[in-house]
Amino acid sequence: MTNEANRVCASCGAPLLPGARFCTRCGAPQDADAAEVLLPNGGRRLRLAGDSLSLRELLAVVESGVAYWRQRLESAEGVAREQAAAAIRELSQILDSLAQQIASGREMVRVTGRLPAQRAAARACAVCGRGNRAEARFCVSCGAPVRAGSQEAPRTPPELRLAVAARSDVGVARPVNEDTLYTGEFTTADGAIGTLLVVADGMGGHAAGDVASRLAVETLKAELRAALEHGPPDDDAGWQELLRQAVVAANAKVYAQAQEAGQRGMGTTLTATIVAGRRAHLAHVGDTRAYLINPAGVNGAAITWMQLTHDHSIVARLVDIGQLSPEQARVHPQRNMIYRSLGTDPAVEVDLVSQSLAPGDLLLLCSDGLNTHVEDAELAQLAQEEGSLARACERLVALANQRGGKDNISVVIARVQ
Repeated sequence: MTNEANRVCASCGAPLLPGARFCTRCGAPQDADAAEVLLPNGGRRLRLAGDSLSLRELLAVVESGVAYWRQRLESAEGVAREQAAAAIRELSQILDSLAQQIASGREMVRVTGRLPAQRAAARACAVCGRGNRAEARFCVSCGAPVRAGSQEAPRTPPELRLAVAARSDVGVARPVNEDTLYTGEFTTADGAIGTLLVVADGMGGHAAGDVASRLAVETLKAELRAALEHGPPDDDAGWQELLRQAVVAANAKVYAQAQEAGQRGMGTTLTATIVAGRRAHLAHVGDTRAYLINPAGVNGAAITWMQLTHDHSIVARLVDIGQLSPEQARVHPQRNMIYRSLGTDPAVEVDLVSQSLAPGDLLLLCSDGLNTHVEDAELAQLAQEEGSLARACERLVALANQRGGKDNISVVIARVQ
C-alpha cells in the first residue's frame, strides 16, 4: 500500500496531495484508487479509475439519459418535444457505438487528463517548475538560476500586479440570475496576501440555485479569511489544501440548507482562484471554467490559451473518448448534465491545481452561459485584443446574449501586469 503522505509524481518527482490522480506540476496521470461518483439524474454511479473509464458503466449512464428523454417526449409539446426527439436520436447513436466497442471485446478506454500540464518550455526551473526559454539564465517566475552548474545568485523577480474586472448578466431566457461572482483581496496587518476570484453557477431554480451559489461563495470567503488570519501557506500543497477545506465546508453548508428547505436538486458549481505572489491556485467543481490566456504563449509559443479546468459533465467525458466532437458537445441537449456539484451530496471531490504566472497572463473564469455560446478561441481572442478588462467583459456578455443568451452569463478577467 502506498503511503499517501509521501507520494510523489513518477514523472517529475513533485509531491502529490492525498488521492491526487494528476500531478499539479506536470499534469502526468498518477496511479490512484478508482473514484466512484454519483450522478444526480437517476442515481447512476460512474467509476473513474485513474485515466480509464468503464465502457459498460458509461453505457448504463447513456441508457439512463435515453430513458429520461423518452419521458420528456411523452409529456412535452412543440419545440420541447422536438428537442427530446433530437436528444434520443443522438444518444441512440452513442449507444450503438458503445455497444459495438463492447461486443468487440473492449471494456475500458483511456480518457484525457482532467487537469492540464503547466506551460511547457525548453528549460524547467528545478525550484518552482516554471518553464523557461532555452537560453534563460534565471527562472522568470522565482528568479532561481536555471543553467546547469550556474553559481550566480538568483535575482529577485519583479512584483506582479493584478487588474480585475467582472460582469454578470441574467441573459435573455432566464427570469432570475442564479450566478454569483466575487473578486477581492485578502489582507492582514502585514499587508496583502492574495486576490480571490470566484464564479459559482447555481442549480435548482429560483429560491434554490441563487441561494446555493451565494451561500457557497460566502462560506468559501469566510473559511479562507479565517484560515489566512494566521498567514499564507508556504507552498502549492498548502494553498491547495486550504482551498479544498474551504470548498468542502461550502458543500456542507449548501447541502444542509438544501435538506432543511426540502429543495431537491439544489446545488451549485464553483471555480475559485487565489492569486498569491507569482502563482495561481485553483479549486474546481462542476462545469464553470477557468482559462489561462497570453498572446506570447501559455504552453508553447503557438498556443495562446488553455483551459485550466475540466467540466464534470457526461458530455465532457463523451468528448474525451471520441464519442462527441467539441462542436457537438456545445449544442448537445444534455450538456448541462453534470455529475459533480456542491450541495447535491454530503461529500464532494475537488479538483485542485496550481499554475505559475507571468506578466501579460490573463485569467478568465466564467459560467457555462458564456462558453456555451462563445467558443474558447473567441474568448481568448476578445480578451486579448480589448485593452479595457471591463469592456472585454461587456463584449463577451453581449456576444453570448446576441447568440441566444439561454442561461445566466458571468465572467471574471484578471490581467497580470
